Amino acid sequence: MKLKPLGDRVLVKRLEQEEVTKGGIIIPDSAKEKPMKGEVIAVGPGKLAEDGKHLKMHVEKGDLVLFNKYAGTEIKVDDEDFLVMREDDILAVIEA
Repeated sequence: MKLKPLGDRVLVKRLEQEEVTKGGIIIPDSAKEKPMKGEVIAVGPGKLAEDGKHLKMHVEKGDLVLFNKYAGTEIKVDDEDFLVMREDDILAVIEA
């Protein structure tokens, strides 16, 4: 199934958290926090301005982003977990 976000919404796939720390300690599933980093899978057309034009989105498909801990709505599509969030919930784009 293919999803296309509406308005200023963004479809994000969380990046998996590392299971071993730099010191070699293995983190059990019960102690892991959900990562606040993900890859943008799809973006909507943008917010509508008062004059009826779409405002350009600041993120693009493929961007790696940081977002608020409780941002977005979790959805499951074809046994994969995604987040649908507003562009305002994205804190930063990670540049390589």
